[in-house]
Amino acid sequence: MKLSLKWIKDYVKIPGDIEVSRIAHDLTMSTVEVEGIYNLGEKFDKMAVGVIDEILPHPNADRLKICRANLGNGETYDIVCGGANLRTGMKAAVSRPGAMVRWHGAGDLVEIKNARVRGVESYGMICSSSEIGLFDLFPFTEEATIVDLSDFEAAAGTPLAEALGLDDVILEIDNRSLTNRPDLWGHYGIAREISALYGLPLSEFEKSAPAVSNRVSYVEVKDGVRCPRYILVKIEGLSVKPSPFEIQSRIWRVGMRPINAIVDITNYVMLAVGQPTHAFDSDNIEGRITVRRARGYEKLLLLNGRELVLSPDDLVIADDEGSVGLAGVMGGAKDSVLPTTDKVILEIANFEPIGIRRTAARHEAHTEAAARYEKGIDPERCDQALSIAMKMFGDFFPDMEVTGFHDNYPVPLKRVEIDVSLEWLSNRLGKRIANEKISDMLARLGFGVKFSPSGDAMHVTAPTWRSTGDVSLPDDIMEEAARMHGYENFEPSPIVTAFSGAINQPETDIDRNIREYLSFRCGMREIFTYPWVNDEYLDAVFQNRDGMLALSTPPSPNERYIRSSLLPNIFKAVSENLRFFDEFAIFESAQVFSDEAYSTPYDPRESLPRQRRSAAGAFVGGEGEIGSIFRKAKGVVEWLPRYTHTEPFSFERHEKPRWAEEAVWLNIVHSGEVIGNLALLSKKSSLSCGIKNSTAMAFELDIDSLKPLPSRTNKYSHLPGYPWTEYDISMVFDESVKWEDILSAAAVRKGPEDLLRGAAFMGEYRGKQVAEGKKSITLRLLIGSLKKTLTSEEIESCANTIIKRLKKTVGGELRN
Repeated sequence: MKLSLKWIKDYVKIPGDIEVSRIAHDLTMSTVEVEGIYNLGEKFDKMAVGVIDEILPHPNADRLKICRANLGNGETYDIVCGGANLRTGMKAAVSRPGAMVRWHGAGDLVEIKNARVRGVESYGMICSSSEIGLFDLFPFTEEATIVDLSDFEAAAGTPLAEALGLDDVILEIDNRSLTNRPDLWGHYGIAREISALYGLPLSEFEKSAPAVSNRVSYVEVKDGVRCPRYILVKIEGLSVKPSPFEIQSRIWRVGMRPINAIVDITNYVMLAVGQPTHAFDSDNIEGRITVRRARGYEKLLLLNGRELVLSPDDLVIADDEGSVGLAGVMGGAKDSVLPTTDKVILEIANFEPIGIRRTAARHEAHTEAAARYEKGIDPERCDQALSIAMKMFGDFFPDMEVTGFHDNYPVPLKRVEIDVSLEWLSNRLGKRIANEKISDMLARLGFGVKFSPSGDAMHVTAPTWRSTGDVSLPDDIMEEAARMHGYENFEPSPIVTAFSGAINQPETDIDRNIREYLSFRCGMREIFTYPWVNDEYLDAVFQNRDGMLALSTPPSPNERYIRSSLLPNIFKAVSENLRFFDEFAIFESAQVFSDEAYSTPYDPRESLPRQRRSAAGAFVGGEGEIGSIFRKAKGVVEWLPRYTHTEPFSFERHEKPRWAEEAVWLNIVHSGEVIGNLALLSKKSSLSCGIKNSTAMAFELDIDSLKPLPSRTNKYSHLPGYPWTEYDISMVFDESVKWEDILSAAAVRKGPEDLLRGAAFMGEYRGKQVAEGKKSITLRLLIGSLKKTLTSEEIESCANTIIKRLKKTVGGELRN
């Protein structure tokens, strides 16, 4: 959320010795996080108002003119310009050399320099609104239209920011820090906090109803729970025209676009006090306004052109013919303000937050109004909005007339009351704060405080703007006292504790060990994804949705399910990263969920969905790199138990994963149970995930099935005292013979006197020198003795024994 410091100062007079940096720091420490401070005027540095004294033709170009511009203090410069609306005496925006603009409103910022244009020296640049970022304030339809500032009371040479009132400071607030503070969604709410922080007086709004002779009810509220308050004002004698520039400027400065006077009033009120309002074109409303639930399959065309099929859970604003607006979210196209609008129905209402949140999520209509309503605005704020709106209508349209008014507020909001023990408060705060100071701090925030006769407790009454769920417990009062006292003013004290022994949690450490192994030793990149999954990637991995949990209010219609596997989001990350990298390896370690009841160990009566820890990853490379990617992936998974200190597992083939290629897949097995998979992503699944022209090898492992090894089982082995020899042999086998069978046959040891110490795979060859249906495998034998240095004859004898064994056991033949 963006806030204008000038606007805030309308409500609280901030002394000049309180710098904006201090305001940002104090707000961050006590109230909301200020992410940035931006001096808006710096955008318009070296830009000024120039008066065009004379326009001369360009000697070498018919469409260009030489403008003699007066920039004050006797400075007159010739500027070559092709503006379509240039005239003598016109005030224009002139960028001096050194200013930063966008050529024709597009591309990156460029620095203005003196230049020679078609043979004529030109100083700076006379600008259009799009070139200096002011198109929303000075829109144009004809190309090459120059900003006309003739209506502004600004002398030649006046800095542009000063002339337009843009010499302002913008505070950018992190919206996440406002989630539980609906009272702060507007300039007035932040002004109230600044007033409390520095003990400054705050401007108040007068509560008054508009003068009207006709008080006939035009509103029927059928759901008072979903709509606690609804104010309707019928106003005539209006017209669609631009609002005053200062109003347009304020709206633009905080990130919105001015439209016209009527719409700008509604947006201005929302930005000022955080209360959304809406204006209906009265001519398009048939009969009376009704606030009701939508009928099943009722349709509504919104202002933005989207047609919705409504749910009975949606609250709508309707007339006698049907729905005309989605309550608290967006108005309908039927009732929108048109160029011919001359009378409106102004709506200032309060809606229940949960219903608005569900409706906005259901229809993916996350508007500025919905963002405020779903936080829980207090109904009393409608009075502030009414006061501002009616004053603005009166100022903009002096001949306007209020022809109808209705305020439906049957059950006024009850202020929250809380009893707080002062001893409890002191214990929680860690220090004693005087009663008078506590009372003063809370009073500045709008709380009422009464102390008990004994002075050991206080009765606190929250203001209406904090009584919508924000404040409800003694702990909330403690928080208010702590932040107003200043968190930095609490003296730190050490935590006293005693450790009776070392805490070893090997089951918990497995997850961190896996992360460190995959990232540090294997060079993989860790990713973090949302727990919900896109249907597109679910379909690529799973055959159905059996055993998966669905969200009641999903973030989007195609992200309804919670992950039961990490692979769909892994494949999504692969698809997105292939736009930037050709080769990479990623992994994620997180919880997965299944629709299976699980009793918690803390309370057997509480049942939750089963959650298990899982690790998954993918290795990605070119299409012709299947072999190298497979070996790399298998090696990473194969060595994982050794480096994470868990019991070893094996690779077997029992059941092919649905997403895997037919030939390249392995099940990961521990204690006879499949606990994961390692496989090549099939062509079909790759295309479904948007993975093209690449190879992806993926694995997933159930972390909870791994068993940590106690450290006492580690064994020490002496380094060999005599040299061992590496001996390579190449043998030809049938295609059907597996490496697993070759290794088990070669590595059989007959006893301690056997000289074979190990065997390893070195390479595989198929080609002209090998017969059809055969493959050549190169093994590396490790031969040595613990008692002596072997002779060449003894080494050859051991190797020949292995060759004979392989020939007899798996039909191998020594390759010539």
